[in-house]
Amino acid sequence: MSSVYRVAFASLVCSFALSSSGCKKDGHAAAPSAAPAAEGAHAPAGVKPGSHEDWCVEHDVPESQCTRCNKELVAAFKATGDWCSSHEVPESHCVACDPSRKKVRPPKVAAP
Repeated sequence: MSSVYRVAFASLVCSFALSSSGCKKDGHAAAPSAAPAAEGAHAPAGVKPGSHEDWCVEHDVPESQCTRCNKELVAAFKATGDWCSSHEVPESHCVACDPSRKKVRPPKVAAP
């Protein structure tokens, strides 16, 4: 399977598996808190995958693909062969192996 299809498949699987939990620095889901998260730190529930709002500021990847925030996504990336075992992130996100893989947040779309 080509890498484009693997990434597309993983993105699709990941978007369905996305939970609305937040992150802590150690990568585990954080318990709900009375204190609000930093503005824009994590995507609000129900955003369109791939949109400007679908962004994990903490890890600089789309929230719907953030394996550090949502450990349930790891299996989908591994199943498609998109996994860097050296750095424990999807290969398609691993900037340690290839800095050109840095994800860029999509631009904000103005409301009509």
